[in-house]
Amino acid sequence: MENTTGLRESKKLRTRRRLAATALELFLERGFDAVSVADVAAAAEVSKPTLFRYFPTKEDLLLDRFADHQDEVARVVRDRPAGRSPVGAVHAHFLTALAERDPITGLCDHPGVLAFQRLLYTTASLESRLSHYTDREVELLAAALEAESVPPLAARLAAVQLVAVRHELGRENWQRLAAGQSADEAHPAAVADADLAFGMLADGLDRALPAPPPTPA
Repeated sequence: MENTTGLRESKKLRTRRRLAATALELFLERGFDAVSVADVAAAAEVSKPTLFRYFPTKEDLLLDRFADHQDEVARVVRDRPAGRSPVGAVHAHFLTALAERDPITGLCDHPGVLAFQRLLYTTASLESRLSHYTDREVELLAAALEAESVPPLAARLAAVQLVAVRHELGRENWQRLAAGQSADEAHPAAVADADLAFGMLADGLDRALPAPPPTPA
């Protein structure tokens, strides 16, 4: 029975990935608004009802990959070293991601990543639907802060600001690359922006959130 269940789940995962990959190829080729759900279903050789069982909206065909990152900030805060504040942990993690040219920072000039982000930031319905994913990021981060005895309102306000800063920095970095800079050329300004943005948050949030546990002697 376990083997049957495992095979069924593997098949579902392969179908999900095939649908997402097919949709991305069509969206990049024709433009998001020029491709219908029926077009994607036909290209992937499934029915529309089958497609909607995997992806509730057309936008989710493209944005579902953000689901893999929804718990990232919460995990960074939970796993931070002793003595580091939540803001400091997210800041340090973002700087590392910039150095690694992680696509989530917007500072990645791989052609495929640039094409994906151009589609995302120039399509109104995609930007609107993206809030569904950022809302979940906020929810998970707020829960991680509440687990450290941060009052619910303070936890949610802090989570909203930390998630918003990451996304706005990503957008700013993409705009630099879209204007023609390479990731290497844009990196110093991206670091400076991150230092400024997280520094502004630290000035307020580090006073509002509980002090981090002391560094072990």
